[in-house]
Amino acid sequence: MDSFNYFNYFTEIEEYFWRKRGAHLLVSPLDWAIVETWQRAGIPLDAVLRGIDSAFESYQRSRRGAGRPLKSLAYCVDAVLDAAAEKQETSAGSGPRPKRDNKQAEPFSREELRTFVRQNLEKLEQAAGRLDSSHGELARRIAQARGSLNDLMPQLDSPAQLDVENLERRLSAVEEKLTAALLAEAAEDMLVEIHSDLDRQLAPYRRRMSAEQLGQLERQYMQKRLLERFGLPRLSLFYLN
Repeated sequence: MDSFNYFNYFTEIEEYFWRKRGAHLLVSPLDWAIVETWQRAGIPLDAVLRGIDSAFESYQRSRRGAGRPLKSLAYCVDAVLDAAAEKQETSAGSGPRPKRDNKQAEPFSREELRTFVRQNLEKLEQAAGRLDSSHGELARRIAQARGSLNDLMPQLDSPAQLDVENLERRLSAVEEKLTAALLAEAAEDMLVEIHSDLDRQLAPYRRRMSAEQLGQLERQYMQKRLLERFGLPRLSLFYLN
């Protein structure tokens, strides 16, 4: 997946889904989590869009599609995976891909990146300040995350070519460590509430998904909701736009 597609992944899918529905509605936390699972699985953007097309065609042929809009990307999961598999099979017979040009233009300006990291440093500090004494370990983990982000600033100030993919891997690693800390700190009632909310939203679509798909979706949904509950920012460049 090229840099433009990767870092505009959600925006492209969101706008395409809106156009297909014919309505500009807020995307639900469940839809966010679904897009994240596709992104983390490396499913190309064009395969996602083809899968959405296929899902809409199937839905419109079904009884449920009679006068009722398709409400969630959850209905598109199988069709997107089918489109991704078809693309992979086609690519396998097309010969080796050309090597990437390491001197390609960076997808973001340095000022955009610096602003994004500085804003997240501030949000992390604010989140830590809201914690009471019972969350000492989480406050320590947040301080570690801030330190890791600060360590990235020299790269953003350097005139040398920036390895954006490596920057993204480091940011994602920091976010994953924060998520692990949140899972350890969150009260059982909070985790049960988040699980119940996901189960309710997935009820109409659960039978269309495999156990692996459901597991991935649950992890992404849990991560998103925990970060929201504790007021922590998304650190991945996937959220810069």
